[in-house]
Parts: sequence; structure tokens; C-alpha cells
Amino acid sequence: MLANYRRILELVIAGRSYSEVVELAGCSRRDVSRVKKVVGERGVTAATVVSDEDLAGWFPDGRRMVSAVYEQPNLAAVLAAMRGQRHFTLLMAWRRYADTATPGAKKYGYAQFCALFADYVRKNDLVATLHHEPGRAMLVDWAGDTLDLVDAASGEVSKAVLFVAVLPYSGALFCRAYLDMKSPSWLDAHVRAFTHFGGVSQIVVPDNPTTSTHQRHKGESERVVNARYQQLADHYQTAVVPARARKPRDKAAAENAVNVVNKRVIGYLESEVWTTLEELNDAIAERVWEVNHDLRRADGTTRWEQLRAEEQPLLAPLPAARFEEVTWKEVKAARNYHVSCDYQRYSVPYRLAGRLLRVRLTSTRVTIFDGHDLVCEHPRRTGRKGQYSTLPEHVPPQHQGIDGLWSRRWFTDRARSFGPATVSVIEQILDRHAIEAQAYLDCQNILAGLGKANRERLEAACQELLNNHGLASYTTLKRLMAAINSDAKKPRKITPAPSTRKRTTISGAGAGSELGPDVYVRDASHYELTPAPIRQPDNQPAGERDSQRAAGR
Repeated sequence: MLANYRRILELVIAGRSYSEVVELAGCSRRDVSRVKKVVGERGVTAATVVSDEDLAGWFPDGRRMVSAVYEQPNLAAVLAAMRGQRHFTLLMAWRRYADTATPGAKKYGYAQFCALFADYVRKNDLVATLHHEPGRAMLVDWAGDTLDLVDAASGEVSKAVLFVAVLPYSGALFCRAYLDMKSPSWLDAHVRAFTHFGGVSQIVVPDNPTTSTHQRHKGESERVVNARYQQLADHYQTAVVPARARKPRDKAAAENAVNVVNKRVIGYLESEVWTTLEELNDAIAERVWEVNHDLRRADGTTRWEQLRAEEQPLLAPLPAARFEEVTWKEVKAARNYHVSCDYQRYSVPYRLAGRLLRVRLTSTRVTIFDGHDLVCEHPRRTGRKGQYSTLPEHVPPQHQGIDGLWSRRWFTDRARSFGPATVSVIEQILDRHAIEAQAYLDCQNILAGLGKANRERLEAACQELLNNHGLASYTTLKRLMAAINSDAKKPRKITPAPSTRKRTTISGAGAGSELGPDVYVRDASHYELTPAPIRQPDNQPAGERDSQRAAGR
């Protein structure tokens, strides 16, 4: 251990004994002897001004003589390399230093190299303290870590990225998950952050993602704020001041907020399974509430208490209207009378299929125009790609039957086209199963299999099944249909027997008859007796018989 010669010198001049100096300065008696010798030779008193250079000359450090034998590393270059390359390590720097061939020079080992670098950083890599003003800045960034979203239908796993905003003076935090880091998500997150904090800061400090700034000319270092981002800043009467590139300490509060989100939000939620973005954001809101309202800092206050007391009164008020980004597109209506926007499908009247339409997109609504005429409006779909938003009035008549596919109503509607007996059989099959969906396959086999080319025979078999009170099943209907091989064998509906009671009012067919047109009653003249015709004798001459026939006798 290097002796503190200045302290020893002060105690010796003060007249302390050897034992007292050794105990107070923590040195050896040899070090005290060396100091007493110098004081006697040079006549040093309490009034003498002794500099560090004087002490270094009077009491030379033997280790410096030893270090002169070793080649000194360029620690400034090592520090610059570690700042510029995030994957550059001290081990790589030491290997480069050790592999450099220098005749007659010794090389430091890895441990001593690290000690020298740590001492250099402590003396040269100085950090300034940033003093934040209340209500002045809001720092925003994307968290590096993500959370998994599992689609309940397909099982596909997607990544949800987290937007983080912080007011550095109070430390109040905002966080929300999105499916991407594109401009609509970026702008929507800012709008929600302003609403969350209850006001607008004077400036917004983002990093330099492509959603906030871009290079005006390729290859130049100049960056400008994107047009859409500038529209949001103008709407909220704030300024966008991006942090300097590769200067993470300019936004140290944002980096600290991201670290809090990684530990307090992602760390708690990543072990659970999330199927919808809304469900995930509700859980994130609960974690952020705990960070802002429940965690107390060293001064005994919470982030939200300091925000309400000192920072919120200095925030600019929110504008009356919420900012919405408006995007216009020209799309062609497909043959299925839907237009595709951002991988989602929205219906239009089927008469417009094949037409070129104009679509206005906001964060919440999709409005479709045919020229300047408003066609329809849909809520904007988010989440899984390929979703359909179909209005019933847009569907053509021939497609009405596919609504509610694979449901009770869908099967009964199809059975209604066969006949009432088929509807009754299908309802019996659906009602017989404790889980209705387990009957769907049987219904499909009956309607699409047995009834595909034998609609009348299927209805006849269902009628016979109902007449005999049989068990409704695919096998039973198939056997009945096989027995019905002609129209003569088709069962008829059971009808009540006709009444055997005689009519009380029956009259002739003449005037005043009360009989209907389907009843014929002979009158009394039909039953009168008539005389038999007189038969001529057979011996009558043939010529006379012929003349009588000709006369009509």
C-alpha cells in the first residue's frame, strides 16, 4: 500500500511520536523515519508550502520505476472504441495490446490491464448531472424487450413491442403495447401518453427511429422530423427535439424508464400467455399504476404525487379535439365486394365490385367513398391480419344463406329447403346431443350427403321416420331412403279419416239445389220404367227390313 507521505509530514511537523504517527497515518515506522530525515535535511516547517511534485521527488514511488519497463496501453483509444462499438470488450482490447510486437517491452496481464482502464475511466470519463425542469420535457422510446401474443384461433405467436414515455422531473411513467413500431402506432402512443399525463410538455425528446426523423439526403448526418410527426407536434403545440445520435446520456431518464419497464412490467407478465392486445394492455396498465402510485422513493413521495403537485400545473392543456392521423388510399373493390386496407377487409355494396374507390383511414375509422359520394364507414380492424368487416346490407341475395356458418340456424335454414319433415329431424338430432356442436357433422352428412341428389326422397324418409316415431340418425335415414325406390312407395302424410255422417240437406239438381259442383244426384225420371221395343219377325223379307231400317224404324 502506498504511504500517505503528506499526512505523515503533517504529523511529524506537529511533533507526534513514532507510535502516534504509525497509528494515525496507517504506515510503517520506516516511512516515518524517511519523512523525519527529509524534514531535517530540508528544514521543512509548518509554514513551508509543499506541492505534490515536491513530495513525488522527495519520496519516489518504486512502482513507477517498475512500470517504466512495461509498455503503456492506449487507454483513450480503448475508451473511444467501447463507446463506438457496443460489442467491443476489454478482453478484445487487451488481446490487441498483448499481440502488438514491441522489442524489449513487457506487457501487462489482463487483470492489471483492467485495473489501469478502470482508473483511467474514473479520472477522464466524467459525467455531467442533468437538472430537469418540471413540465419541460417528455422522453419517449421503444423498450428493447418484447412480449409474446398467441393467436387463439391459429396458435401463431407474434411479438408485442412496448412504447415508454416518462416525464423526467417527476419520473411519471406511461407504457403501452403495440403489434409494430410503425408510424400509426408511434403517433397513437404519443396521443395516449399526453392524455395519461393530463397535459402536454414543452418539448418531446425521442430517439432517432425512422418513425420520428429521417435523413434529408442519403449519406448526410442531418436529420429532420417526419411530416406526420410534425403534424402531431403542431396539433398539440409542442416541439420535437430528437436526442443526439449515439449519446444515450442525453436521454438517461428514458433509459432508466425502459429499465423499470423491463423489470416491473415485462418481468411480471412474460411468464403468462396473452391472446389479445387489449388483455395485455389492461395488465400493463395495472403494473404501471403500481409503479406510479405505490412505489415510494427515498424522499417518501411517489411519482404521481410529485407529478400532481409540481409538474402537472406547468403542462400545457390538451386540445379540444384528439389528434387523428388521416391517410387516403385508392383501392379496387374485389369480386367478394370487399376492399383491402392494411391487410384487413372491409365490405362495400356488392354492386360496386370491380370499382376503384377512395378510402380514408384514421386510427379508429375506415370511410369509403365512390368519387365524392360517401359509400359506408367501418370501425378500423386491428390485430390479426386478414379479418373481415362485413355489413349485412352489402351482401347480395344469393350469399345470404352463408351467414352463421356451422351453427344451429345455418343447418335449420338449409333443412327448410328440403321440407318441414327434414327440419324436424335436424332439430331432433341437434337437441339429442349435450354439446350441440357434436351434432354438426351428422347434420352435414344428412343434408350434403343423403340429400345432395335426393331431396324429395330425403324429405319422404324424414316423414316416414316421424310417422313411426323412430330415432333420428344418419343410418336410419339411409336405410329408409334405400327402401323408397319409387314414388309409389313414398309415405303420405297422416291425415284424419273423412266423416261418415250423412248430409242432411240433399235435393235435386234442378233450380234451388244446395249440392256442390262435385256432387251429381240423378232425378226421379232416370228411374222410370220404359216399354221394351217390338221385335220384328225373322221371316220378314230382307228387302222390307232394309227399307224399314233406312226409314229409321
